[in-house]
Amino acid sequence: MPAIDSVTAPLVLRHADGREELVAACFPHPLGLLYLDLYWHQSSPQQAAHLLRGTLRGDGPWRVGNARLRVLGCQHTDPHLQDAFTAWQQYLQEHPDSYPPRQQIAELARRLGATPGA
Repeated sequence: MPAIDSVTAPLVLRHADGREELVAACFPHPLGLLYLDLYWHQSSPQQAAHLLRGTLRGDGPWRVGNARLRVLGCQHTDPHLQDAFTAWQQYLQEHPDSYPPRQQIAELARRLGATPGA
């Protein structure tokens, strides 16, 4: 299985209907892929954690069911996502103590059934 949860670059999820969104973190799950929205930590897991069902395949970009996950393009490749990414990065810089460390995020993912580092 690809080590998607070790990718540190920003990731974009493209849903089957064409919608795209940035992903704060993602982890392999026995049923597919668990991913967390930006600002997930300000919400509950029921609202901000999502399970994409299907086989996780690829080495980047990845596919799960009818969805595709890829690294956010730099420069002007993804202009429709740049504002959200810039705001997220600014938030993380301005609130370094409010975002959980990677180990805590992985533990949350385990409680939701994911297999970080698998």
